[in-house]
Amino acid sequence: MSKKKLNLFAHLKNDLPAGLVVYLVALPLCLGVALASTGRADLLFSGIIAGVVGGVIVGALSGSALGVSGPAAGLVVIVLTAIETLGSFEAFLLAVFFAGLIQLLAGFLKAGIIGYYFPSSVIKGMLTAIGITLILKEIPHAFGYDEDFMGDESFFQKDGHNTFSELYYAVRYSSAGAIIISIVSLALLILFDRPFMKKAALFKFLPGALFVVLTGILLNIVFAGLAPAFVMSGKHLVQLPVATNLSEFLSFFKSPDFSAISNPDVYIVAGTLAIVASLETLLSVEATDKLDPLKRNTPTNRELKAQGIGNMISGLIGGLPVTQVIVRSSANINSGGKTKMATVIHGSILLLAAIVIPRYLNLIPLASLAVILLMVGYKLAKPSLFKAMYQLGWDQFIPFIVTVLAILGTDLLKGIGIGMVVAIYFILRKNYKNSYHYQSDGKVNNETITITLSEEVTFLNKGSIQLTLSHIPTNSTLVIDGRQSRNIDYDVLEIIQDFKKFTAPEKNIKVQTLNVPDVMSVGGH
Repeated sequence: MSKKKLNLFAHLKNDLPAGLVVYLVALPLCLGVALASTGRADLLFSGIIAGVVGGVIVGALSGSALGVSGPAAGLVVIVLTAIETLGSFEAFLLAVFFAGLIQLLAGFLKAGIIGYYFPSSVIKGMLTAIGITLILKEIPHAFGYDEDFMGDESFFQKDGHNTFSELYYAVRYSSAGAIIISIVSLALLILFDRPFMKKAALFKFLPGALFVVLTGILLNIVFAGLAPAFVMSGKHLVQLPVATNLSEFLSFFKSPDFSAISNPDVYIVAGTLAIVASLETLLSVEATDKLDPLKRNTPTNRELKAQGIGNMISGLIGGLPVTQVIVRSSANINSGGKTKMATVIHGSILLLAAIVIPRYLNLIPLASLAVILLMVGYKLAKPSLFKAMYQLGWDQFIPFIVTVLAILGTDLLKGIGIGMVVAIYFILRKNYKNSYHYQSDGKVNNETITITLSEEVTFLNKGSIQLTLSHIPTNSTLVIDGRQSRNIDYDVLEIIQDFKKFTAPEKNIKVQTLNVPDVMSVGGH
């Protein structure tokens, strides 16, 4: 499918149902992150605001085709501590605004280049770890044990428990009603994933996740009439704030406390938020691009600008800080999203549903939504991925598995840091030499360009190589000469293959490779 055909409205039949699924995934995550970040039930709507801004504003401005932004679990501790430090939520909103301004400036200063320097093994480890984390964290919700907020990704809990002890308590304090809803929901999702279901016109448009939610509501209503002991209520359901009138709804929106502008702590918090949110965004961008079936590349500087504007607006109207988030992005991809219209649709539904049908949304059992996230987690962490990474060799597999274990045992950024250290060790062990030689025959038409790769080509070279490939002129001939190379890193081979398969045909570039192995042939090196 040509990239040129992927305009915003050409794939509504794919983007609309995908946006609906992302909305169903995002709703409890927005509320859960808000509750954990603020510790206040009256500020739950701050998560919805961030989800709307991340979907509509960031989604519209971003160059990412499939990335979805919103409030992130990785910022919970920072936000909670910052509110306590600054003394009020309104002062914190001012810090969010300035964090966005810093991100906007970073985009203009082209700081997004950092995103090109995460090794493929570490990014794949991050995706796998998030998948496993989702499975482990959603099992308690599927069992009806809802003590932790939806979307919690940390290993250690505030109550002294951890990811694995929560599984024990989930079994011990399980709810029969939640288990029935989860089993039926899982069966429905598996059924909807079968090829024969996808052939039906109705089910092509209406996603299985919608039927899962409606079935969960219906089962809970049946329980109320036939088996009251099985009924799910209170914290076991979505708990969206409900306004009785327009004035009360508008009160959900907050304004920054500009009198705190002279408080130096505001700028310390803003700087911290900007750095952490930007890193999480760039990591998610890299991961989402790898999951994209069309292998489109997100312009990272534009992404930082979009995130910056999003955080400035979110801070001004009472929302939490936003980042691009891989769970919602992967849900978008798995649901068949094609363009960024899907993320805009999800943000629009978040807003409209919160205004029009909040009471009905509060009938949704968390167990139903947990099963949807369980399926997202499974698709991110399929067993076949471990086998594929092992076949690529130890220099890919060890950083991959270390990243997985480190993220599971700590958190996203710490785990990525540990994985990066291990990946860099393997790279340095190769005693690589940087760069490549670029040569052109100087013709105005049908120019022939030769890129001669150096003796050792590592992931540190992928940013410059990707940039060079993006500037190869239309209607030219490109020769990529790897005859002098003793080692070409998997990341670089992946970039070259994606260029040959997707970009070159679109720009009518003839590509010839000399002694440059195919990605699938490097296993065991």
